[in-house]
Amino acid sequence: MKRVLLFAIAAVFLTSCGTSKKLNSKNIELRYLDDYIIDANIEIEGTKVGGLSGIDYQNGVYYIVCDHPGNPRIYTSEIRIKGNKIDTILISDVIKLNRAAGFLKVNTLDLESIRIENENIVLTSEGAISKNQKPSIFYIDSNGEFLKNFELPDYFTSTGSQQPRNNGVFEGLTKDLQNEGFWVGMELPLTKDGSKPKLFPTNSPIRITHFNKESGKADEQFVISLENISKVPWKYFAVNGLTELIQYAPHKFLVLERAFSAGHGSYGNTVRIFDINAENATNTLDFENLRKEKYTKATKELVFDFKSVKKKLTDGIIDNIEGMTFGPDLPNGNKTLILISDNNFNTLGKQLNQVILMEVIFKQ
Repeated sequence: MKRVLLFAIAAVFLTSCGTSKKLNSKNIELRYLDDYIIDANIEIEGTKVGGLSGIDYQNGVYYIVCDHPGNPRIYTSEIRIKGNKIDTILISDVIKLNRAAGFLKVNTLDLESIRIENENIVLTSEGAISKNQKPSIFYIDSNGEFLKNFELPDYFTSTGSQQPRNNGVFEGLTKDLQNEGFWVGMELPLTKDGSKPKLFPTNSPIRITHFNKESGKADEQFVISLENISKVPWKYFAVNGLTELIQYAPHKFLVLERAFSAGHGSYGNTVRIFDINAENATNTLDFENLRKEKYTKATKELVFDFKSVKKKLTDGIIDNIEGMTFGPDLPNGNKTLILISDNNFNTLGKQLNQVILMEVIFKQ
C-alpha cells in the first residue's frame, strides 16, 4: 500500500514539473541566438568577476552589477556582436560603492538589479531580512557615491506588518515608459500574501510596484502569480522566483523567472520568460495582506523556455540567469535581448558567468 501511495505522489509531482503554458504571446517573440561564457578567473582592479546579478545597456556600454555583499560593485563592459553571435566581451572598469558613511554604510547591500538614468545609477538591494536589514532602492552617481533612496511601503520593510522572505525581496527593476519612475519586482511572495512555489500548484502572488521619481514613493502596484517548481529536488532545496523584468509597451512587461531544484548538479535551473499584461490588473498598493483581498492579477503568457535550446547552450547548461536588458539592434532592425547569470562565485558547485544573446520580434 505504501509503495502504491508513493508512486501516486511521485506521478503527481512529475506531471507537474513542466509548465502548462504554451508559447502563444500575441505581442512578442524571442529567438535564441548565442551564449558566451566569461572566464570565472578574470580579475579587474583586484576584484574577481562573478556574482553578476543585473545588467543594463546605454550608449554602447553595458553596466553589470555584482551582488557580493562584502564588496558590492558595478562593472562596465563592451559586448561585441558579429553575425548574430557574441564575438567578444571586454570588461574595462569597476565602479565601487563608497560605503564609508551614511546610507551605504548602515545598510546591507545585496545588489540584484541595475538601471542607468543619464549619468546616475539606480540599484535594488534585498538587504538581509533574517538580520532585520531592510531592502532598498537607491541612486548612486558614476563614482559610487550615494545620492538618494526611495521610501518603501511598510510591508516591504524587515520589521513591518508583513515580513518579506529572506533573499526574496527586490530582484527586478525597470524604467517606466513615461520616464516618471521605476517598476520593481519581488522575487518571492510576502509572508502573509501567499506561499513560496512548490512542486504542486500554489497561490504564490508577487507584487510589482511603481516608484515615482518626483515623490520618491510608491504610487501603483499590480500582482502576478509565480509558476510552480519545475523539477523534483533530489536534495532539500527548491525555489522559483522573479529575477528581472522590463517594460516594453504600455502595461506590458517581459518577466524572467528562474527556478532551481537541488540535486541536479549544474542542470538544476529552469529559466523562462513571460509576457505580462497589467492593463486590467487591480492596483494593490494599499492591500496589506493579499490573502484577505479580492483583486485581479495581471495576465501571463509564456514567451520562451530555455529547455527548448538546451542542446545549443554551453555544456547543455542554462545557469542562474538573473539579469536582462535590451541591447543594440541587429542588422535586420530587430532588438536584441541580453541576459546574464550569477555564478555565486562557484561556492555552490560548478556554475557559469553565462551571457545569452536573443532576438526580439515585436508583433504589434
